[in-house]
Amino acid sequence: MGLNRKDLLGMQDLTAEEIQLILETAEPMKDIIRRQIKKVPTLRGKVVINLFYEPSTRTRTSFELAGKYMSADTINISTSTSSVVKGETLQDTAKTLEVMGADVVVIRHSAAGAPHILSKHLSASVINAGDGFHEHPTQALLDMFTIKEKKGRIAGLKVAIVGDILHSRVARSNIWGLARMGAEVRVIGPATLVPPEIEKLGVTIYTSVEEGVRDADVIMVLRIQLERQQKGLFPTIREYARLYGITAERVSLARPDVMIMHPGPMNRGVEIAPEVADSMQSVINEQVTNGVAVRMALLYLLAGGGNPHETVG
Repeated sequence: MGLNRKDLLGMQDLTAEEIQLILETAEPMKDIIRRQIKKVPTLRGKVVINLFYEPSTRTRTSFELAGKYMSADTINISTSTSSVVKGETLQDTAKTLEVMGADVVVIRHSAAGAPHILSKHLSASVINAGDGFHEHPTQALLDMFTIKEKKGRIAGLKVAIVGDILHSRVARSNIWGLARMGAEVRVIGPATLVPPEIEKLGVTIYTSVEEGVRDADVIMVLRIQLERQQKGLFPTIREYARLYGITAERVSLARPDVMIMHPGPMNRGVEIAPEVADSMQSVINEQVTNGVAVRMALLYLLAGGGNPHETVG
């Protein structure tokens, strides 16, 4: 069974059943990645276009591998945002992609809502790979897949998200997804980096790391974008690390089996101490592998259909 939708534009409008389907479909996909020969014919003849208006090595490579492992023809198009000022240009782009015979278009764009505009003008499926400060649904799905794989469940877990919540599309997507699956979500950060209205999404705000991570099952550390410091949203990098950096001492306040996550790339010694990033509790490398599995699942569900266990077994 495929998803009953053409596109994956965000976590906000996904049901718990749809999230469950994606996570379950990613399991056999991970088995493919573990094989010596990582290739199945599932999407042979399908065209996947990665359209990136913002630089991104991890997400783009992950989607590229996901397509290639399933034998899709994968094309990467990198372009500059300077040429895309208004929605009309995205409409023109949509016409070009239509002519190229795209089955799935993966788009990353600095403007919130750009994937939604593209999807309206394209018969192909559109996957949001990050739009402005809005959403990054595939990152949230791979995070949730990692949590479920390690913990066996999401419902009832205490998940602490630490860092720049205000500018983080990863945080927003995770909050929507985790809350929908029954987790207790906490957000931790300086008052200048936590939007007050975020409480409406059912999360608890903490300005103290110690309080926020106490008894947490999962600590999700967000990358601090160093340019935020120049805008005066926190005093200095050193001060941020002192007050909000995830150290071994702070991790010790969480549950003994706490999972440490980070979407990458990391600023070691700023938002996360090197000994925490490299600890047994860290699943940061696992998140990268799981990212490919979840993106394979999405390409399959949007462009493939059928039974994943039969097709990729």
